[in-house]
Amino acid sequence: MSKGYHSKVLIIGSGPAGYTAAIYAARAALAPILVQGLEPGGQLTITTDVENYPGFADVIQGPWLMEQMKAQAEHVGAQLKQDIIVGVDLSRTPFTCIGDSGDQYSADSIIISTGAQARWLGLPSEETFMGFGVSACATCDGFFFRGKKVAVIGGGNTAVEEALYLTNHADKVTLVHRRDSLRAEKILQQRLFANDKIELVWDHTLEEITGDDNPRSVTGARLKHAKTSANRLLKVDGVFVAIGHTPNTEIFQDQVEMDEEGYILTTTDSTATSVQGVFAAGDVQDKTYRQAVTAAGTGCMAALEAEKFIALLEAGATAAAE
Repeated sequence: MSKGYHSKVLIIGSGPAGYTAAIYAARAALAPILVQGLEPGGQLTITTDVENYPGFADVIQGPWLMEQMKAQAEHVGAQLKQDIIVGVDLSRTPFTCIGDSGDQYSADSIIISTGAQARWLGLPSEETFMGFGVSACATCDGFFFRGKKVAVIGGGNTAVEEALYLTNHADKVTLVHRRDSLRAEKILQQRLFANDKIELVWDHTLEEITGDDNPRSVTGARLKHAKTSANRLLKVDGVFVAIGHTPNTEIFQDQVEMDEEGYILTTTDSTATSVQGVFAAGDVQDKTYRQAVTAAGTGCMAALEAEKFIALLEAGATAAAE
């Protein structure tokens, strides 16, 4: 039997942004409800070694970090729901959302922290070595490839930026593109072509990632020529798939303003969206940094802004009643 819940703050999504927002909102005595979504913990749940989150001298595991954030949110009073929001109505207050369970959630304010997903090629070997030499984030994992050889797959801004960043760590970076020209901005292409640590392989697609089982690690990338179908094996220690990200914003279409890629637009130096009382935090509105620590930071911002919004809402209601 479906149930109904109301909260001052409803948080949709449970990555670093969502959990941080829940922690701050709970400590502000707002009794938030957080709906965890399809992938509780977000992208960090498929990340093995995390070495760049502040506060930990040793390497930690992504799933463990998310479990700690979840436990902290519950400890300070946030109510977590294992549900997936499948429908929203932001046209009137209180805002209403429908869960896949059939439960209805209403709230005076909403924090959207549904994140974004890296686009993958869909290769079985890609999944096999994900987190063991296959990555979609150079700034997250590039440090682990110091002095090694890596391949970057793609031809847009993301791929070129990843390749350039990886030259800070890897001895050699090979950019593999399925066409004979890049889609990236000209200024990025100029920087790429001028970097002697980067080699380009044109007109090739990634067919398979090769590697060892014990320990699990990448040893190469099997490439196929787009025109001749000839195969070649590129010996590398890591493969970075850089074909872009897709924000998880489908259910918010026509509800809040977004850019052409589907990222939610927020006010400068704020997490406020085009709908008063609705805030967005984390990768769902950040296509520049996409880091756990920046997602957590915007989660904090969203909770603080929601707290101010609720205070003004309640002050207005009190004044109207007098």
